[in-house]
Amino acid sequence: MGSLEIAICGIGAVTGYGWGRDRLWEGLSSGKHAARLEGGYGPDCDELAWVIRVPEGGEDDDGPTRFAKSVRAAAREAVLDAFERGWRPGPRVGVVHGEVLHDTLSWAEFYASNRFGRVRDYLSMMPSTAPSMFMKEFDFHGPSLAVGAMCASGNAALITAKTWLDAGIVDDVVCIATDLTINPQQLWHMVRLGVVVADADPLTACRPFQEGSRGFPMAEGSAAFVLSKRSDRPYARALGGAITQDAYHVISIDPDLDQLRACYTKALADAGVSGSDIRYVNAHGPGTAQCDRAESMMLEEFFTPETGIYSVKPLVGHCQGAAAGVELAVAAMAYERGYLPAPPRVAPGHPQLISGKTPIGDGLTLKSSLGMGGNNTAVVLAPAA
Repeated sequence: MGSLEIAICGIGAVTGYGWGRDRLWEGLSSGKHAARLEGGYGPDCDELAWVIRVPEGGEDDDGPTRFAKSVRAAAREAVLDAFERGWRPGPRVGVVHGEVLHDTLSWAEFYASNRFGRVRDYLSMMPSTAPSMFMKEFDFHGPSLAVGAMCASGNAALITAKTWLDAGIVDDVVCIATDLTINPQQLWHMVRLGVVVADADPLTACRPFQEGSRGFPMAEGSAAFVLSKRSDRPYARALGGAITQDAYHVISIDPDLDQLRACYTKALADAGVSGSDIRYVNAHGPGTAQCDRAESMMLEEFFTPETGIYSVKPLVGHCQGAAAGVELAVAAMAYERGYLPAPPRVAPGHPQLISGKTPIGDGLTLKSSLGMGGNNTAVVLAPAA
């Protein structure tokens, strides 16, 4: 690849399918969702709910919680993967961590215990601890920053990292996006908001761009990728991206879609491509009415009838602050593995919806992600040259 092209050259993932990017890919490729029916939910914690939690695992030395272990595991896997692909880090390797609520479950236990505990345990929950210990492990000394754009935090992290690279602030960046925050209170409120479906099988309830969709299954995950201008065998090139803000409502999308439209326009311009160059849209696609409407309108306004759209949320779930990161990893891996692991269509829907495992060509991918509070993001990926 060219010396000035920024590429994704290493990927790591921890999701409801298990620990590792191969577990994620195998799970998606099976066409089966990662959800489990678990107890302990509802206002009295006595109800069953379909949720997609990261299973226990990871290395004990990475920290005492699933959150810390997931951050370290995903980031380490991405770096080791990049090494195998010929990446050699420069002297300034930065880290951008996309997150929203951090290690909520550990903090809740800490405050509820009414005990002061050990200083070591207290420090283990700090937002800086997992990224800084990861940087110590690999002797990375560039800037380290946390960014939050709600569900769009993974896209925001990649765009931030690319800005650093374009500006010459760093030589390479490890992007991470993590969210392991499923708990009865959060699930209950998201169900009451009418966006999360916990009482039905995800493939039945979550139908992005199809009739009868009720919303999405709540999920957890952590994804990481190495961005660099120097890689022998990258997964994909990161051509550009953009972020805009609706400044309209705490959860609803501005129905005029002006800022979402501006986001797509700016992302395409930043990537130096036109809408006709986009062959695939890896959508935010949570299966809610307003998101389906918004992204369907953008599909029809910006792209050609040959552009396909898909969302993996019916399978891996909505990983909240990690959603865009997990979905970017899938979009990038698809170029190398030769197909899109899209969920099967289960109802009548948009004619451009991709259904099931679909061979992928050399076209560009636009990854869109819409976060609560009006955060609009879009990233354009290309196959590795």
